[in-house]
Amino acid sequence: MASLTDAELREIHNFLINIAERAGKMITAAHPQAGDVGLKKNSVDLVTETDQAVEKMVSTALKERYPDFKFMGEETYQPGDVLTPSPTFIVDPIDGTTNFVHSYPYACISLGLAIHRRPAIGVIYNPFTRLLYHAISGHGAFLTDKSTASPPRRLPLQSPAPLASLAGSLVIVEWGSDRAGNDFAVKLDTFGALARAREEGGAMVHSLRSCGSAALNMCAVAAGQADAYWEAGCWAWDVCAGWCVLEEAGGYVVDANPGGWEPKVEGRRYLCVRGGEGKKEFVEEFWRVVKGRFEVGVE
Repeated sequence: MASLTDAELREIHNFLINIAERAGKMITAAHPQAGDVGLKKNSVDLVTETDQAVEKMVSTALKERYPDFKFMGEETYQPGDVLTPSPTFIVDPIDGTTNFVHSYPYACISLGLAIHRRPAIGVIYNPFTRLLYHAISGHGAFLTDKSTASPPRRLPLQSPAPLASLAGSLVIVEWGSDRAGNDFAVKLDTFGALARAREEGGAMVHSLRSCGSAALNMCAVAAGQADAYWEAGCWAWDVCAGWCVLEEAGGYVVDANPGGWEPKVEGRRYLCVRGGEGKKEFVEEFWRVVKGRFEVGVE
């Protein structure tokens, strides 16, 4: 990243980790009740007072320390806001709000920095498990268990096996908050095709997982705990930090729609694939299983 030195990136990375730990304490101290939960566009798109409080803390801290950087956060985003080439913090205060509301411990704060519209730093912290995923572009991705004094572990957690075929894979998918129309039909039909027996024309993957946090899903792929994650409808703040972690772990991101080899951070359609021999062939096989094309997103 020509506009920032390695030393500057390292300092920002360390500051984001500090913020993530502060946010983690706010998240675990909260116990959302029915009256604290609001709706955005429908009954499954949730927001809590904690989401808003965490984002305010994060944005305030970042603007005080880096006043010349731009900021894009889930809770303060306005339609028409665009990602520019300028250094931009891209933040989801709680990725996995539905899980948070239901006390399901698969939620995190996701802190990304994009430069020239590309992920440069990613910090993702699940305060319930105390697992911290972090990466700087060009310097590798790491997992730190904050509940122990153990040193960070480089990702992936073990040498990746070749990506032989979909038939031997574990794939993460998500239902999303849009539950009607073309894009929901594409998801449903593709979920079926991925799971269906090969003698009936399906890919018969080992299994599908749906856990409710895009950032943590990408980290699972980066760690080598899942082979792929396919999604449409999420936003830049869901994926910026995880994208950096995944790429630094040897994986990559392409478009969820077939044929898109150069996706955008703000593109809203993503196929994430772990590191390992045969990535390109694996992506092409996956695209052949996709039933239709998503309409959401930018070209």
